[in-house]
Amino acid sequence: MSLNSYGHLFRVTTWGESHGPAIGATVDGCPPGIEISAEALQVWLDKRKPGQNKFTTQRRETDEVEILSGVFEGVTTGTPIQLMIRNTDQRSKDYGDIAEKFRPGHADITYWQKYGIRDYRGGGRSSARETASRVAAGGVARAALAKLAPKLQITGYMVGMGEKDIDRTRFDWDEIGRNPFWTPDAKAAEEWAGYLDALRKDGSSVGALLEVTVRGCPPGLGAPVYGKLDTDLAAAIMSINAVKGVEIGEGMAAARLRGEANADEISMGHDGPTFNSNHAGGILGGISTGQDIVVRFAIKPTSSILTPRKTITKSGEETEIITKGRHDPCVGIRAVPVAEAMVAAVVLDHLLLDRGQTGGVRGPIG
Repeated sequence: MSLNSYGHLFRVTTWGESHGPAIGATVDGCPPGIEISAEALQVWLDKRKPGQNKFTTQRRETDEVEILSGVFEGVTTGTPIQLMIRNTDQRSKDYGDIAEKFRPGHADITYWQKYGIRDYRGGGRSSARETASRVAAGGVARAALAKLAPKLQITGYMVGMGEKDIDRTRFDWDEIGRNPFWTPDAKAAEEWAGYLDALRKDGSSVGALLEVTVRGCPPGLGAPVYGKLDTDLAAAIMSINAVKGVEIGEGMAAARLRGEANADEISMGHDGPTFNSNHAGGILGGISTGQDIVVRFAIKPTSSILTPRKTITKSGEETEIITKGRHDPCVGIRAVPVAEAMVAAVVLDHLLLDRGQTGGVRGPIG
């Protein structure tokens, strides 16, 4: 299986399976001299790890990351960084019933059709367990960004669950870390708790709408045509398990606007150009404007549910299946730190690319 890497200068390769002995990531291209420790990376992994509340899978993984190379005396050396997370709570027997059956909504059938072999224990490589490796690598990217672009902040949050949306008039950045849904709307969090609890007890699931905002991003990141910042952001987010759609800024809604409404007017401020709106989501022509970068994406409902679904076996016989095991009733909850990690990796990658191509030179205004 090829194509397990992403990034250009800051390049990440993930490895391992859901029910194997360990998973991990190899990070290549991180600049030297960046302060890194397992404890610092653990902060981000703790946001993603399972079993933290009743709204996520009860698989008990500590997700403790180990740094095997690329760091000496607390700082990066510029050589490849090897990260490893041991699996400690596998229950492979939960998946014995699906060895010969394809789970609807999962990658079982496509993996089999393409490779003629699949690891049915929790989905193997296609499991969302793989995203822990991304979060660890994203922690490395965040550490580098903290040194190279200290004003930059990356924050993910949930803005919708099923048919329920937040009220943006109640948007509170400080609220995001206070509730299990990573939502900026405290009232919505209260309503979603009962809604998701009922779905969980029914053995069902629901999708979610998430957003990641990058504040303090310098202008000039990205390149025209095939090196666009939004191209790589969309690809990175789309690579996350269960993501079915990605938007930048106004996104799909831009198709319903008139030109005069969509174009963000520009004024001259004391410190340079300012924009009167942000329909573009902080990116024009594939290059960052200096405004907030806004990435929005849709997560489908968890396909592992207790409701019987029709399917077929490898021999082509029609049958039914119930997916047992420990699963998230809304996988979007734990996708928030994963999306933050992917955005961090892409932004750092483009920051390094820009330094290599332009040295940070910018066209003067005013």
